[in-house]
Amino acid sequence: MHLEKLSLLNFKNYSELEIDLSPRINCFVGNNGEGKTNLFDSIYYLSFCKSFFNPVDTMNIRHGQEFFMIQGAFRKNGDSENVYCGLKKNQKKKFKRNEKEYQKLSEHIGLIPLVMVSPADSSLILEGSEERRKYLNGVISQYDRDYLFDLIKYNKMLMQRNKLLKDFAIRRYYESDSLDVWDDQLVLLGERIFQKREAFIQQLLPIFQYYYDFISDGHEQVELNYDSQLIEKDFALLLKDAREKDRVLQYTSKGVHKDDLKLMLSGYPIKKQGSQGQQKTFLLALKLAQYDFLKEINEVKPIILLDDVFDKLDNNRVTQVIKLVSKDNFGQIFITDTNEKHLADILDKIPVEHRVFRVKKGILNRIENGY
Repeated sequence: MHLEKLSLLNFKNYSELEIDLSPRINCFVGNNGEGKTNLFDSIYYLSFCKSFFNPVDTMNIRHGQEFFMIQGAFRKNGDSENVYCGLKKNQKKKFKRNEKEYQKLSEHIGLIPLVMVSPADSSLILEGSEERRKYLNGVISQYDRDYLFDLIKYNKMLMQRNKLLKDFAIRRYYESDSLDVWDDQLVLLGERIFQKREAFIQQLLPIFQYYYDFISDGHEQVELNYDSQLIEKDFALLLKDAREKDRVLQYTSKGVHKDDLKLMLSGYPIKKQGSQGQQKTFLLALKLAQYDFLKEINEVKPIILLDDVFDKLDNNRVTQVIKLVSKDNFGQIFITDTNEKHLADILDKIPVEHRVFRVKKGILNRIENGY
């Protein structure tokens, strides 16, 4: 799987862009704020139908314009895949694959497997459990369509149950049978979601530990611990036991919507224990493990976007990362860096085809010698 050509129109700080890409390594160098990350976000759009950074689509339209357009020509197992995303203000977003428009965007998820590594990933460590649930949902949904549909249904059922609990309080009445209806649906969907999350973590953990050991030279011990209320107790019993509490709170306090992923370093939460370099290594290992997992499941090498990934890593860890990405295990890779010399030194150690582009104010110029 690789992206052959990318075209943009009025996307963020790009007025117009058309770029031919290497099937292996593509590097973008320039100062912060010039458009490197925006370029990555456009590629992310073509895989996930949305921005990695901004959930409000209209905010991604170039200032002063009325629409944006992103087009990508992909090559997957020898076949062409043309993907289009377009948005006009006050209109519904259009998403097409090979000229056919999707009725539901969820139908596209997983067809263009992609892993993005970004400084924004620090929210997985620094923020609350919602960010880690989003990570779990985002990865599993890329290879399991039924999981995505179950998750969508679960969230709808959860909203209905919470609405009913609020109605009980406002209108001062109570109907246990009405709650039973929503509980039965939540249990059916929630147990399936729980089982798939648990299986995913069990499969991901050894791959993650391998990558962390490789990058850190095996000097540190890391863990991923799946934390769910359903591990200790049946979901139906959890809802039943918490019913009176939920009536007081006016929302559902038990379920997979409360799940978390504990990120541990040497037996302690990495949020408290880890240095910036260790935290970045942890996130990088997590995303590389995600890459390997998706590759094995889909039997296709995902595209990987490494945005400012070498910052905060010492030279030894940078060298180890370079060894990894230069292997045949990886397909198409995108890299950004603010330091041309630093990037040139890195590319000298990667004996594979690459292209280098200088980015300035939303304009790309290819550096022909490519360092």
